[in-house]
Amino acid sequence: MAESEPAAIETVATRGVELVCERSGEGTPIVLTHGLTATRRYVTHGSRLLERSGFDVLSYDARGHGESSPAPERSAYEYADLVADLEAVLDHAGLDSAVLAGASMGAATALAFTLEHPARVRALVQITPAHFGIAQRNPEELARWDALAEGLERDGVDGFMRAYGVPNVEERFRGLVLKAIRQRIERHRHPQAVADALRVVPRSNAWEGGLEELEHVTVPTLIVGSRDDLDPEHALSIAEAYAERIPNAELVVEEPGSSPLAWRGAQLSRAIIGFVQRAGVTA
Repeated sequence: MAESEPAAIETVATRGVELVCERSGEGTPIVLTHGLTATRRYVTHGSRLLERSGFDVLSYDARGHGESSPAPERSAYEYADLVADLEAVLDHAGLDSAVLAGASMGAATALAFTLEHPARVRALVQITPAHFGIAQRNPEELARWDALAEGLERDGVDGFMRAYGVPNVEERFRGLVLKAIRQRIERHRHPQAVADALRVVPRSNAWEGGLEELEHVTVPTLIVGSRDDLDPEHALSIAEAYAERIPNAELVVEEPGSSPLAWRGAQLSRAIIGFVQRAGVTA
């Protein structure tokens, strides 16, 4: 297993934003896309196993997140914007095609891109998908997103954490979950932009057609689900529905009682490596 070189940091200018990208390793290109309120560090959680295992790993902070700049308009955080950003990142990197691995919002972005540009996707990894591509319409769910945005605007990280409240997980895991969330929110240079994204992304369609559209995904696909007792915001039933609809998809889930596979960078990376090797899409 080769040692990976230090990551190269670049900025991609597109559609009025500057996206901060990180690239390291050589071999099969894989692009990592993170979730809402996360950063590029929260897909494989600091693991460098992909780089050491023959992958050219490219990750980036979504618009308004992490070190990337805010969108030119507060409304420009729809999935159409996120998909266009992903295309710009691939173009800037000189990649005609790559494996795409996304978590939550990043999963929806990668899937929407795959539906639009299947020839540019060698394989697809869906880590804890959160929905079926359709904008949320439940008033209670939207009110919660708005409360998180307002808390972040009014009182920064502390305001966000108060709005988030007590996680709906076993008491022994609550401290760990809250610590992880706080650390994630503290990484953003532009909290107002994250608040804007919190309002816009849930109200945006990732793709038209909902669950049935998944039947048109033609590339090899790995779905990483999480059990509901620790990750109720990414229901296992959604991951299972993806596996049923996407032709020849694989579904992996952690063992009962274990922490979610999606939270364990090295183990998640091993699952991705094995999948890509089985799919026969290595460089």
